[in-house]
Amino acid sequence: MSNIDQKLTEMRNGFNAVSEAVEALAAKPAPQAQILKRGLSGDHINGGKITNFSSVGITDTATDTQIRVSDNGVTIVALSVNTINNPLTVEGQLTVNGAIRATRLDVDEISADVRNERTSNLEFRAENGSILNKGFVWSGQGNTRSLTFQGGPDRFFSSETVDIFRDKEYRIGNVPVLSATNLGQGVTQSNLQTVGTLQSLAVAGRVNIDEHIIYDPDSMRLGIGTSEPNGAVSIQSLDHEFVIDPTDDFRFKFGTWTTSGLDVITDDTKRLSIESSGTITVHSKTIYNDKIGVGVNNFASDADITTAGPVRFQGKKQQVGNDIPNSGSYVKGDIVWNSDPRPTGYVGWICVREGTPGDWKPFGQISA
Repeated sequence: MSNIDQKLTEMRNGFNAVSEAVEALAAKPAPQAQILKRGLSGDHINGGKITNFSSVGITDTATDTQIRVSDNGVTIVALSVNTINNPLTVEGQLTVNGAIRATRLDVDEISADVRNERTSNLEFRAENGSILNKGFVWSGQGNTRSLTFQGGPDRFFSSETVDIFRDKEYRIGNVPVLSATNLGQGVTQSNLQTVGTLQSLAVAGRVNIDEHIIYDPDSMRLGIGTSEPNGAVSIQSLDHEFVIDPTDDFRFKFGTWTTSGLDVITDDTKRLSIESSGTITVHSKTIYNDKIGVGVNNFASDADITTAGPVRFQGKKQQVGNDIPNSGSYVKGDIVWNSDPRPTGYVGWICVREGTPGDWKPFGQISA
């Protein structure tokens, strides 16, 4: 056998041995892979499902997918968190079906249509050092309505009418000041310009009605058209003044304080006129139901007319004397009644020719 044949035979035997070894290795079961504790890196895991996964910080007992991670973010089917330590930002809408309990809630806007129950005050804090223009605002239907805090002076401003229950009242210092029907007793000053029908009006102090009717409690005088009345009651127009006033002798006087005359009227017609000089003129018939005294203080009640001096009727003068007059002007028909009639004397004297004092003749001789 040549060298070449020998080499070929050796090579053929070697290939057969390798083939038998490969077949024996292929028929042998693969050994169990050994993974050391903490020896598996993330590079050895690609796909597949890990069940009953547990670590020191994570326990997975889910039977369905609860967390999905993608390039768009993390999707969580249900989230139960005991504590969020860091600030949380929610870009979209947040729906809470249960209760929110917060130590402090700082928001820019709240839109709610639910009942709001509170156990503490609703507080509006100052912004930029001011609490003005803060309060309640209603919008979305017509003009915006508001109830806000305003300054100059500090006050609450309402853009709408404030309506309270009919049996309630406004109070200041827990004292009623206004109700549906009453002003409080503590309301002592007012600038009312129009009032309805007043009943049982009591006024203490000065009264001024349109600068025309004035009552001065110091002088206890009422002036109509004047602020300086000359009587207890005074009515003044231009330069004329009518007064009613008590006198020192416990009487009353009324009439014109000025030099104006006084007319007594009925049916807007003058019935009696009194001039500033004292002249009295009666413009209609006069009926006296009692005695009349002229120029006397006391007069007998058995005569209807009593005078202290002469009388004249129908142009004829009558007077009383003890002789014919020696002075004065008389006309024919004037009579002097004898003040001291005696038997065989005369009842009086009659003027038979006018003059100063004129011619006189006795008449009515008295029997002896």
